Order: sequence, then structure tokens, then C-alpha cells
Amino acid sequence: MAIKESPSASIVAEENDIAKVVLMPGDPLRAKYVAEHYLENPVCFNTVRNMLGYTGTYKGKKISVMGHGMGVPSVGIYSYELYNFFGVESIIRIGSAGGIGDDVKVRDVVIAMGASTNSHFADQYQFPGQLCATADYGMLKDAVAAAERLGVRADVGQVFTADQFYNANSTAAETYRKFGILAVEMEAAGLYWTAQYLGKKALAILTISDHIFTGEALSAEDRQDSFHEMMEIALETAWKSID
Repeated sequence: MAIKESPSASIVAEENDIAKVVLMPGDPLRAKYVAEHYLENPVCFNTVRNMLGYTGTYKGKKISVMGHGMGVPSVGIYSYELYNFFGVESIIRIGSAGGIGDDVKVRDVVIAMGASTNSHFADQYQFPGQLCATADYGMLKDAVAAAERLGVRADVGQVFTADQFYNANSTAAETYRKFGILAVEMEAAGLYWTAQYLGKKALAILTISDHIFTGEALSAEDRQDSFHEMMEIALETAWKSID
């Protein structure tokens, strides 16, 4: 697919400023933290709307990190532009999620094989059926292998991408659990659909920060420790995806 000139002011950068693989947390300040603590010689390539983006190197390979905001519409904008206007081939979402599955515990890492959702984002494609939002298998496999090498517990399966953070349907989580959903978050389906539509690669790697049924939640310190585990898996997966 030919790279198109960007008509948008959402990202102001030259194509060569951004790596072929981008790690994307929701919070742009978390992107800044990742750049400063995990990448060598990071350079900021975007400050528009304070959606910070940085490019540096990891083990000698060029990797970028940029925030994607909250919700499917926001991740849809930024991932589309990165893929379509800046030559990005792979995006790895890194973020937190609420645990649902009985076997999922706080601090666990969840690697999202697919994402069920109540979002109507995919209606635009006029797909004659229900389009399944799925991860790239190659990156999924590499992430699982990286977790095993690092000795990190990682659950692999389906997540639920919700359009609501505060859901008026009090029985929704019970239904999700019945169907084997591991965790709930707000962006993976939009990222996966965008990647599928554009013929690109995507993966979501998530840290369980709290559990909807047990009431367990990580402290600020524990969140930071678990975030490091998730980041190491994501960085190793990104590194492996670069030729």
C-alpha cells in the first residue's frame, strides 16, 4: 500500500521520524516515561494536542512510542494515520485492563488474541457479517515466547473492548465472564480492525490493574512493577518484528 500524504494535523512529523513498529499506551505521559526509561537517545517527533510521540533505539533497533488516547475512536485516528501516512507496519498497544476471568489475577499480563466489543466502529467497512477483531499471529506468538523467556505469567485469550467505562448494565461483566472473556479494556478492537483493514499488524499486551469480581487492585508501586514486565514483553516482541 502506497504511503499517502497526511491531510491531518493530529501527527506532525516526517515519515522517517517514526519507526516501523510503534508501542502505544493510552496516556501520552506514559509514552514519555517509556521513551525516557527504555529507549536509547529518544527524540520527540510529535507534540500536537500533547499526544507525545518519541523515537529511539532498543538493542540497536529503531522503535517508536506514542500515546493513543482513550477509546476506540481515538486509537482509530492515531493508528490509521501511523499506518497509512507514516509507513508504520506494526503497533503494539500497552495498557491496563480490568480482570474478569476466574483464572486472571491482578499483576497478570494478558495478551489479547481477539477482542469482542460493543463498539460499532467496524460498521464503516460494510463487512457482510460480524468482523472478528484479531491480533497478528506472528506478534502474538513472539509475545508469548518472550513472556516465557522472561518468566512472566501471561494469559492469552479474548478481551472485551468497551465503549463505556461506566456501564449502566450491571450484568454485563457476568455475561463477559460466561463467554470466557479474560479482561475488559477500551481500545484493542479498534486497533485490530484498523490493522486488518489496512493490511498491517497489531497486538495488545495488557496488565491487569484490578479485578472486577474480586475487588483486588494494584497499589501505585505494584502497578509500576507490573508495567515493567509488560514493557519488557512488548519491547522484545517489537524488536523481533523488525528485520
